[in-house]
Amino acid sequence: MKPGPRYAASLELLRASETLWNAGRVFLERWNLSPSQFNVLNLLFGEEEGCTQTELSRELLMHRSNVTGLVDRLEARGLARRKDSLTDRRVFNVVITDAGTALMRQIYPHYYRAAEALWGEMPVERAAELASEIATISSNAGRIAAKANPERPKGTADSDQA
Repeated sequence: MKPGPRYAASLELLRASETLWNAGRVFLERWNLSPSQFNVLNLLFGEEEGCTQTELSRELLMHRSNVTGLVDRLEARGLARRKDSLTDRRVFNVVITDAGTALMRQIYPHYYRAAEALWGEMPVERAAELASEIATISSNAGRIAAKANPERPKGTADSDQA
């Protein structure tokens, strides 16, 4: 059987994803953060009440147990902390600390500059179209995965890649 006409595009998207992840890993090394740790801090930044680990796992598309390890490492560095939930005694919220906020404020200018440079000369409108098309592909991939393994919780990954 031969691949379909869009198979090459799928491979390029996978290569781009892997390249972006690795570039992010190298970029964040100077702050001693993994991309996953950065993503947690990014989600917590500006969220006064923080997020539950379940909310973080949903947003990060990873299993909740992987989020536990990420939060543990961020707590050990004083960049995030767990606090009791005001609404549910059975859970706690993860919040960014002052040190975490200061670190993100240090990173953001470099990060945003690099994110813009990534697009080169591509017009903003075309980048928006591409983002929409990639979101459709991502949604399709999620549906295919759910059909292939209906037992697996929605939106989880095998590892946190930290």
